[in-house]
Amino acid sequence: MVAAASSGDRFVLAVDLGTGGPKVALVGPDGRIAAHAHRQVATRLLPGGGAEQDPGEWWEAIVAAAGEVLASSAGAARSVAGLGCTAQWSGTVACDAEGAPLRPAVIWMDSRGAGAIREQTDGLVSVLGYDVRKLWRWVRLTGGAPGHSGKDPTAHILWIRRSEPDLYAATHVFLEPVDWLTHRLTGRFAASFDSIVAHWVTDNRRIGDVRYDETLLSMAGLERAKLPELVPSGTVVGTLRPEAAAALGLDPGLPVATGTGDVHSAAVGSGAVADFAGHLYIGTSSWISCHVPFKKTDALRNVASIPSALPGRYLVADEHETAGACLGFLAGTLLSGDDGLGPATPPEDVYRRLDDVAASVAPGAGRTLFTPWLNGERSPVDDHTIRGGFHNLSLSTTRRDLVRAVYEGVAYNSRWLLGAVERFVGRPLDPIAFVGGGARSEVWAQIHADVLGRRVRQVAEPVLANVRGAGLLTWLALGELGAGEIGSRVEVRRTFEPDPAPKAVYDDLYGRFVELYKRTKSLHRRLNGGDGHEAAAPPAGTPPAQGHAAQGAALP
Repeated sequence: MVAAASSGDRFVLAVDLGTGGPKVALVGPDGRIAAHAHRQVATRLLPGGGAEQDPGEWWEAIVAAAGEVLASSAGAARSVAGLGCTAQWSGTVACDAEGAPLRPAVIWMDSRGAGAIREQTDGLVSVLGYDVRKLWRWVRLTGGAPGHSGKDPTAHILWIRRSEPDLYAATHVFLEPVDWLTHRLTGRFAASFDSIVAHWVTDNRRIGDVRYDETLLSMAGLERAKLPELVPSGTVVGTLRPEAAAALGLDPGLPVATGTGDVHSAAVGSGAVADFAGHLYIGTSSWISCHVPFKKTDALRNVASIPSALPGRYLVADEHETAGACLGFLAGTLLSGDDGLGPATPPEDVYRRLDDVAASVAPGAGRTLFTPWLNGERSPVDDHTIRGGFHNLSLSTTRRDLVRAVYEGVAYNSRWLLGAVERFVGRPLDPIAFVGGGARSEVWAQIHADVLGRRVRQVAEPVLANVRGAGLLTWLALGELGAGEIGSRVEVRRTFEPDPAPKAVYDDLYGRFVELYKRTKSLHRRLNGGDGHEAAAPPAGTPPAQGHAAQGAALP
């Protein structure tokens, strides 16, 4: 935790509810983070593709982290001018009329609704599994459509209705995780123009007047009465109610800004807020994004521009399911475990050690390839049955090669996505701001610069990009910061230039990487449920990436 500021300074209390747990920080209008704390929460992976978390545990962790932050100096609580939240996006909390969760939250990794959403989107005349008339309306109004992976909130809600009909009937409202936090703070059931997007039931053509569309609701199979009201992005949604104020140790009545998803807050926290200014985020998942002045969709590559957290702006949306989680899998499953084959848990400095090992191996990892699709993929292919692996192993392959291959495999996946994003925006993204826990690694930053052929700007304190973004958005909502000033509030620690020496090696292996997907996708579909057989799942209670160490806070 960073030492708190001196008396007289003003801050907002910002919350970033990541998959691995919340970060809470005091953020000044200059973007400076005066104090921050982190707590972990558990994820349960369930048979059939389930992934759930306990909202009660979210709140307890937030209260504990906020207490640590506000205890950092005697006047910290009195310095707070407002609150703002960001959270893991594309999740679902089923609530009663008081906002109490009726079941564990279904998070963005959960694919149990895949069958239900495929049935909902199909029709007599289909393209890519979508009824052509439905697809046309979805794309025209929203910029996208419910993914067939089953990981969007619409699929979550359809799965609950099918599997837990009594609970569905008892549900007063379904909320995104960040909107559940907004209710916990203010008592208001509300979603922002940007937080609601992944439901694919809003008309986003008029960026300042996003509304639910009755036809889209019918196409998705959702009830308007079970969804929250909509409020503009970048505004004050309410004030801190007494119960929440008492738990957090703050005065009631403080303004609370509209919440936003992690994709949106990362863009702001990266400082890359001008149109076509790109950023790469690597946490548990990853994405490459930028703001654009238009609404557009590339349905083939699962890339679209959607309402941004910045009022009146659009943001490119895409996602890789697992990125930093691949390092967590390497550290927590292949290099350790409770099976007696090695240490039970990774050492505390495991990610520094992995960095050192990766740096000691020549580019190309002895032509060992790692495909990082450990939980399916979303962009540039929407494929929930594809799986990862090591390829081209031989008796001469070393453990060091495997480590380097994981770093490079994630970078090849980033290059695959970058090609789709640059086609989408019609220009190269250079430089690219690098944020998230993965951006702490200078080795990974250089590998990405070399594989992408782009300058990579490592943002200072990159693991705090989301909570910084939430803080800056709160100052924006309070009217004390302009959108055009945000870029100057974010410090760049170092710029990594592409090294031309390994270009030929990386160009060749990248081609083989994409070829591996094309040649194995049908096999993985047969192995993992595409032909009617249910995919195998980890035992109930198994945390992804061994407690999400790769989520960001523990990355070097």
